[in-house]
Amino acid sequence: MSDAADPTDPTDAVAPAGRAGHDLGQSSIRRMRDYAVRPKRDLGQNFLVDDNILDVIVRLAELRPDDVALEVGGGLGVLSEHLAARVAGLHVIELDRALEDPLREALAPWLDGGTPGEARAQLHMGDAVKLDLSTLDPAPTVMVSNLPYSVGATVILQSVANLPHVERWVAMVQREVGERFAAGPGTKAYGAPSALAQLSCDVRVLRAVSRKVFSPVPNVDSVLVGLKRVRPPAPPAVRRFVNEAFLHRRKALARSVSLAPGAPRIRRDAIRTALEALDLPLDVRAERVSALSFVDLVRETAVAEGDDATVATVDAWKAAG
Repeated sequence: MSDAADPTDPTDAVAPAGRAGHDLGQSSIRRMRDYAVRPKRDLGQNFLVDDNILDVIVRLAELRPDDVALEVGGGLGVLSEHLAARVAGLHVIELDRALEDPLREALAPWLDGGTPGEARAQLHMGDAVKLDLSTLDPAPTVMVSNLPYSVGATVILQSVANLPHVERWVAMVQREVGERFAAGPGTKAYGAPSALAQLSCDVRVLRAVSRKVFSPVPNVDSVLVGLKRVRPPAPPAVRRFVNEAFLHRRKALARSVSLAPGAPRIRRDAIRTALEALDLPLDVRAERVSALSFVDLVRETAVAEGDDATVATVDAWKAAG
């Protein structure tokens, strides 16, 4: 994902295809007409209707012929067919049953009706947030998606945590979400999603995207965000600690975590002992702690609490990374 750009520079935003002399998303427009599709606001549906953006997404994803791609939110299938032609396998997940027929049309050359694991393309109708994506066969190695705004952050974080074979992500998300994922400690945008993503991945906002590549035109700006896995999925204890640390953003980290449901009585004192061991201020807030510092903090807190199992799990994760 070396083709990063400044998302704040409007001259670098992906322009509508019409400006470059291309046809505007003919497949999307035709399928919307042929299948009487009306975008559903409650599902956050904004369909891609620009051909240029598909080439940009595929290039940024650095697809390899042996990749197995995961697309969440297949929509009208324009990105799906672009991906299917370039990878060894493709999983497309779509919640809206009204889109099953246009998706099957788009994927027809790659849907062979074989058993799961043998079909080159597989269509899964259901909610990606609720589906057990770890059962996908073959396992995805790359995720490329125009994600519905309402679930974009959740889907990315779940895939980082639960799909260890995924090495790369290129996802269209709301600009605020993309900037939050890439934010560093001490910035206003830095929060639990930032730390959770950065525990396992290098994260960058790759490009700003014009609103005009969508139908209907959204009321928010979008970006392509890119992630590259650099470490295995973080241990559940670390992910839980990060979420608890940001529960009460204005409180000191030790206080916020100690207020989490089920926290042991000694948790606050154990965290303060851990902070001292790591030369961090006792009143530090979560927004000042880097992703990998959270790992050290969880380990030292476990040491203070006598939790040998968590210490061993964290040590094994650090060794594997």
